[in-house]
This record gives sequence, structure tokens and C-alpha cells, in this order.
Amino acid sequence: MGSTEVKDGLYYSKEHEYAKVEGDVVIIGITDHAQNALHEITFVEISGVGTTLKAGDECGLVESMKASSDIFTPLSGEIVEVNVALEDAPEIVNEDCYGKGWMFKLKPSNLDAELPGLMDAEAYKAFIESE
Repeated sequence: MGSTEVKDGLYYSKEHEYAKVEGDVVIIGITDHAQNALHEITFVEISGVGTTLKAGDECGLVESMKASSDIFTPLSGEIVEVNVALEDAPEIVNEDCYGKGWMFKLKPSNLDAELPGLMDAEAYKAFIESE
């Protein structure tokens, strides 16, 4: 279990999503801890571009041989891009969840108010160790 990668500079939710702020968009995906728990991911589905979400809303689904897991957005905003590569190659999430395996990009609507509610890398490490 000690091999879980938690990257500094990202924000994390209790549902094991990460948020990476890049300019005026936020890149969202599932954490290394989440993809490890799911194992071989076989299917990824994300709400479409233009979908408006509130923090905590369900916005997608990840399926593996073992389980299926809902994806929740850690922040409010509008989906501006979905990682279409995952439709044909969902295993990218297992291979590179913090890089090529991102799920969607969000134009946040309430970033300053919501970001402090997420965990930093240290807090997330402590959270997954306590689970």
C-alpha cells in the first residue's frame, strides 16, 4: 500500500479525485490510490462538454474487472473538455492517472471558495493511511 503516489501541488477530495489548477481551468482525474483500488480499468464515462456541475456532483463512471466507481467533481463549474482518449484506451488511467489519464477539464465557477475545502498532498496521504 505504501507505493501510492500522491503528487504535491494538486488538491484532493475524500472521493479520491484530484484537481490540478492550470490557468483558468482545472484538470480533474482519479488518484493513484483510486486506480490501484480499481485495478484494470475497462471503461470510463464522463458527462459531456457543457455540463454544469456543483462540487460533489456525480459526473462519470469508471469500471474495472473488480468494481465500478462513480466519479464526483471536487469543484463547481462547467466541463470544457473530456479526455476522449479514455473511450478507446481506459487503461491509460492505470498507467498515468496524473498525466495522460486525466478525466475532464472544468472551468471553475467558485474556485476561491471551494479550493480550501480540498486536501493538499500531505493531508491526502494522512487520509488514505487512516482509511
